[in-house]
Amino acid sequence: MSAATAATAATAATAAVRDRVLGLLPGRADWHAVRRSPRRDLLAGLTVAIVALPLALAFGVTSGLGAQAGLVTAVVAGAVAAVFGGSNLQVSGPTGAMTVVLVPVVQQFGPTGVLMVGAMAGLVLIALALARLGRYVRYLPTPVIEGFTAGIAVVIALQQVPAALGVTDAHGDRVWAVAADAVARFVVHPRPAALAVALGVAALMLLGGRWRPGVPFSLLGVAAATILAETAPVDLVRIGALPQGLPAPSLGFLDLGAVGVLLPSALAVAALAALESLLSATVADGMTVGERHDPDKELFGQGLANLASPLFGGIPATAAIARTAVNVRAGASSKLAALTHAVALAAIVLAAAPLVGRIPLAALAGVLLATTVRMVEAGSLWALARATRGDALVLVLTFAVTVIWDLVTAVAVGIAVAIVIALRAVARSARLEQVPLDRGEHSAEEHALLDEHIVAYRLDGPLFFAAAHTFLLQLSDVADVRVVILRMSRVSALDATGAHVLGDAIRRLRGRGITVLLSGMTPGHDQVLDALGVADELRRDGLVFPDTPAAIAYARGLLRGDHVGQVAASRAQDTAASPT
Repeated sequence: MSAATAATAATAATAAVRDRVLGLLPGRADWHAVRRSPRRDLLAGLTVAIVALPLALAFGVTSGLGAQAGLVTAVVAGAVAAVFGGSNLQVSGPTGAMTVVLVPVVQQFGPTGVLMVGAMAGLVLIALALARLGRYVRYLPTPVIEGFTAGIAVVIALQQVPAALGVTDAHGDRVWAVAADAVARFVVHPRPAALAVALGVAALMLLGGRWRPGVPFSLLGVAAATILAETAPVDLVRIGALPQGLPAPSLGFLDLGAVGVLLPSALAVAALAALESLLSATVADGMTVGERHDPDKELFGQGLANLASPLFGGIPATAAIARTAVNVRAGASSKLAALTHAVALAAIVLAAAPLVGRIPLAALAGVLLATTVRMVEAGSLWALARATRGDALVLVLTFAVTVIWDLVTAVAVGIAVAIVIALRAVARSARLEQVPLDRGEHSAEEHALLDEHIVAYRLDGPLFFAAAHTFLLQLSDVADVRVVILRMSRVSALDATGAHVLGDAIRRLRGRGITVLLSGMTPGHDQVLDALGVADELRRDGLVFPDTPAAIAYARGLLRGDHVGQVAASRAQDTAASPT
């Protein structure tokens, strides 16, 4: 290769990297959502700040770097991730899962080791974003995400047990062990006031939210509990004195000689931050209508946040599902809410520390207990449990491992089991079949259908989580078509994720005014589709047919709008309703 060619290639590579970085930076379109309802966003941000404050303090202490480190992380990382992240709803800061990874680092390398690990993890996350690896989280099976969401809700609830019972000295290696120890101590020395406050705040949020969804009952509950604690002779544990002010930025923690030793810890922190942030963003999307995050931008924002946090003495950060859920339920619709949360925490640190220090911990426990109730969709879990035995197994395993061990292990176990079940389904569906040569020429008929704005897709083989998203992307690109016929007779395996994506594709097509017909469904398909309610509307409208010719006849009659179409529809409904 000549010097000129090498120089040209280097210039092209540099330009590609520059364009990629510019594509990850926030633009005007990223802030259009701020104009929707800025008042609700500001109020949601204040609500999250009140909830995040004790968590930031507690996680800072647990990590080994102190309460101020937790506050710095919530302020600095929360603001940077809000501005540069890929989700309108995500709230970032210190988390319990992250502290589990950090404790051994503190014990072995000290506080400066944690700061170094955070900065290195930030660089890894930025590299993942530049490599466009964030999109691959969409291949996570639906039961893994649902099991993770339910499991993390239980973990959050268990974390609130000591505060809700007024116990401050509970111990244990796992969150469930700490909760059990708190219950045992409460039985010996009961503190009914704390329990009453926690349950009262939770009940106010849940019942009040049903009555008037737009009212910030979480703030009202916390305020009422604080007034009660100040005016009545009740024994309630408060947040306590807060550190005031943020430290000046410093690079004193940098130690290039320790990079090799700290690299494994940095990779673990980066993996946890990426996984927890992307799953949190996915959960947040599922809690709203019309929101979709950019996974690569989210990784980029988390990377910058973890680069900025150590400069001020903060610990590694990630998106926090508990705070994100509070943000969504409080009515947030743009990044302004998460940014407000960080600014409000900074203001609290600088100005209102004594006032906030009087808030009872039991009141904040009540806020999170109500949040966990809202996070769990019992109907969705029950539908997945009834879909297939494999989906139920993945769901239960992911949930159990999340509660008993940790998030990373849970997702790894869930994906591994899902892959084994999927491969088993493929192996069981594989068969040799003697097919006679087809001497007919179908191209003319296919062109005739296309001319009539009708297209028929035949789905061959298994439709499970590994192939479902490819199917959705291909099907969603259909253009200049009025009727789509999905031929299901050769689908050999269908799991909950495949059914969910199929339903999503059907809804998107119908939303564009395209009529969707199903043909050739087998009893095995019916079980999964009925459990998840995917084909209910199509059946009700008489759009499910026993074979493709009947579906084509109906489609042609529908587009002509003549008596033939009405007769075909009537026959199709009778055939679909008759027992086979």
